[in-house]
Amino acid sequence: MNNRLLAIIAALTATSIFGLNHTITKNLMPVFITPPGLLLARVLGACTLFWIISIFSKKEKIQKKDWPKFLFCSVFGMSINMISAIKGLELSTPINSSIISTISPIIVFIISIIMIKEKVIKTRLIGVAIGFIGAISIILINTRTNFNPEDIRSGNLLLLLNSISYAIYLVAVRSLTKKYSVITIMKWLFLLGVILNTPFSIHHFLEIPWKIYDKITFLKIGFVITGATFAVYLLNVYALKTLKASTVGMFIYLQPIIGIIYAIATGSDILKLTDIMAVCLVFTGIYLVSLKKEAN
Repeated sequence: MNNRLLAIIAALTATSIFGLNHTITKNLMPVFITPPGLLLARVLGACTLFWIISIFSKKEKIQKKDWPKFLFCSVFGMSINMISAIKGLELSTPINSSIISTISPIIVFIISIIMIKEKVIKTRLIGVAIGFIGAISIILINTRTNFNPEDIRSGNLLLLLNSISYAIYLVAVRSLTKKYSVITIMKWLFLLGVILNTPFSIHHFLEIPWKIYDKITFLKIGFVITGATFAVYLLNVYALKTLKASTVGMFIYLQPIIGIIYAIATGSDILKLTDIMAVCLVFTGIYLVSLKKEAN
């Protein structure tokens, strides 16, 4: 397989894992763990895994001029992004979380044009538009679970902040992928993330009632740390070494679809014609955005 195909598979796998994460994380809070406690568990767990792997990988020295970039990426990718996503998910719903995340590709595309002067290609613009229409059709036509907490609006605003922050991270971190290996980038970003998040999360982390957890709860937390954090960030940065930030961001459109599939698999929903049509639109959009060159 060529590098581009591997990068697409990596991005697809990452967004699939995170599509499941919305429901799994929601089920953990606030009964088993608080948002700040889960935040520190995620960055600390992923940081530990990346540093262990780095023992067996190539050693690279970070240039002094690049440290501000690392800090910038960690602030938006391992701090603001994560806490707004976790807290927003606690206040809102898994479906809202997966749907609002589809805004990220549009933000990534706009930021890419502004920050790194990414070339605007007509087929990619059309792909973004088609994918967005597919995601919006899921929002407007499909009504699944009826959640109506008083603070759901606050949760949705936090989820929007998460999408914006993650988009900024995706665009900013791509420049680092041109100079350093994936493991080097991740081990330092997550170490900085631990330093940034510890002051306001350590109290909640120390109060996590590990002793009362059953096997299922441990498996869920393990999935959030190793799957939705370690694997997702690893795969996305790997994909960014080959694909543009806006292309990687486009795969987020799959998350609402994965949520529907998960609901069907658990007997919580049924497949409708509108679902199939939306899936076709989303995959068409992803295909157009992932094209390397515009057709004449």
